[in-house]
Amino acid sequence: MEHAEAVSRRTCYLPGVSFTRVQRHVNAPRAKVYRALLDADAVAIWMVPGGMTSQVHQFDAREGGMFRISLTYDAPTGTGKSTAHTDTYHGRFMKLVPDEQVVQVVEFETTDPALQGEMTIAITLSDAEGGTDVLALHDGLPPGLSPADNELGWQMSLVKLAGLVEEAAGSRGNERQP
Repeated sequence: MEHAEAVSRRTCYLPGVSFTRVQRHVNAPRAKVYRALLDADAVAIWMVPGGMTSQVHQFDAREGGMFRISLTYDAPTGTGKSTAHTDTYHGRFMKLVPDEQVVQVVEFETTDPALQGEMTIAITLSDAEGGTDVLALHDGLPPGLSPADNELGWQMSLVKLAGLVEEAAGSRGNERQP
């Protein structure tokens, strides 16, 4: 599949309800992609948009397990949701279906009412020719979070996920793989 065809998306802009839906084909088996969704080191690499770095503070990858992650802008001009240049969010794993789905509930750590509220992220994996189709549905975006920015962030993150698992799928030897 060509890179230009690798990402499909749909964004909902209904009053009071918004979500993003981003899909990408990954040239790696579902089991490898699933492991990268639940490995803290892998998440720090892929689940961060371009222009930001990630710090995983807590990550208990089991149903009911909690996590806390900060994304910090690389450039001092980036405006964070939690502090001047950082977006920190916390959440819990609601549903884990091995090699098929990860559902988590997340919330920004912010004093801005327009950015508060729980959001649900469901990442679903399905077999596809030559690898795995990854579908990320981010539901319940707060009114202060731009769906277009959220969609772009997910597109960037799924590109990084593909790069990580495709590289790992093609590597040999003693390298650590997610």
